[in-house]
Amino acid sequence: MSDTRVAVACIGHINLRASETMIERLRAFYREVVGLREGPRPHFRSGSRGYWLYAGDRDVMHLTIDPHDADVAPPRDTAFNHIAFACRGLSDTLLRLREAGIDFVVDQVDALQQVQLFLTDPAGTAVELTFTAEPLPV
Repeated sequence: MSDTRVAVACIGHINLRASETMIERLRAFYREVVGLREGPRPHFRSGSRGYWLYAGDRDVMHLTIDPHDADVAPPRDTAFNHIAFACRGLSDTLLRLREAGIDFVVDQVDALQQVQLFLTDPAGTAVELTFTAEPLPV
């Protein structure tokens, strides 16, 4: 009998769905604070609206405007914990977070040579920014 399971190569993207007002806040946060860039988004026959944000040449985050435009947070009855991005430019990121007044927590994982920054986006989603082989500035 042949194995018909799909082999997952990697996560394709993360999708956040919210009201238009919240999507605009998330769009600014992930561009200005996290450092993703806005890029092309194809037309969908369904009429879906939103943005695609890129890391390099990959669309890693899709922001979708909820057609019901409900400005209420979805229930948090889930096991989902956080989004993590592998990043470069620790010093610049620390400066950008401080200038924007973004609260964050720093952790270090010596065995992996990582510095991890933990913060929260405007919708309440936990975000981890991970920097490998970039020591904390003194």
